Amino acid sequence: MKLKFTKMHGLGNDFVVLDGVRQHIDLTPEQLRFLADRHFGVGCDQILLVQAPTRAGVDFRYRIFNADGGEVEQCGNGARCFARFVHDAGLTDKREIRVETQRGIIAPRLEESGEVTVDMGEPRFRPEEIPFVSDSDAVIQPLQAGAETVDVTVVSMGNPHAVQVVDDVATAPVEALGPVIETHERFPQRVNVGFMEVENRHAIKLRVFERGTGETLACGTGACAAVVAGIRRGLLDSPVRVGTRGGELSIAWGGPGQPVLMTGPAVTVFSGEIQL
Repeated sequence: MKLKFTKMHGLGNDFVVLDGVRQHIDLTPEQLRFLADRHFGVGCDQILLVQAPTRAGVDFRYRIFNADGGEVEQCGNGARCFARFVHDAGLTDKREIRVETQRGIIAPRLEESGEVTVDMGEPRFRPEEIPFVSDSDAVIQPLQAGAETVDVTVVSMGNPHAVQVVDDVATAPVEALGPVIETHERFPQRVNVGFMEVENRHAIKLRVFERGTGETLACGTGACAAVVAGIRRGLLDSPVRVGTRGGELSIAWGGPGQPVLMTGPAVTVFSGEIQL
């Protein structure tokens, strides 16, 4: 079959976006892996599927598949691209939409500047909500990672994150520790692994090893989780500029009970058609 797609990115975190409203799409994990393959397919970190809503009070349903073909709960950079896509594709003329995901409702808004702000909802901290195996909901959790113990702050932004503070993200052991922590037995559904360098109380640098994908140039939910972790650890004050390898995001969080707001770019690269 022939499948129409749009290639997009948010700070270099790239996506194949599929319109499941105007075409029927039901892909196998093998087909998803083919689309994501950078040599034989289109190439991307994640595949985003736009669908009609399944409940009242929302505009769309949003599904996310990692490059390994597995479905995941949330993707922040993808949410911005989702909002840009449905607007540019003529699926809506609303500048702010409500979108259902596996882990709840998000509300992306297309700004006059062309950037997109996403209400990512409230962060979650209880171990069972992440999920994370622990008898404590302490802000800092020691985790045995191979031969060393690292201190992580665990946060759910609709998907699980483990954030650690490092002296220098440029030399952080992302490739060595990322896979070890991602698949750690204390994270039953695996975890996204963040390495955060604090520049000042309103600025950080960040690298993220994403579950099912590996290190990406940027991670929206990872940026949200890192800022929340930094504020909870007393290291940061909102708003925070997050510098990633692909560019910058602005993250704001007012504290417990408040949603995290993420603002950044969403760019369309090209559209095409591929034979599956």
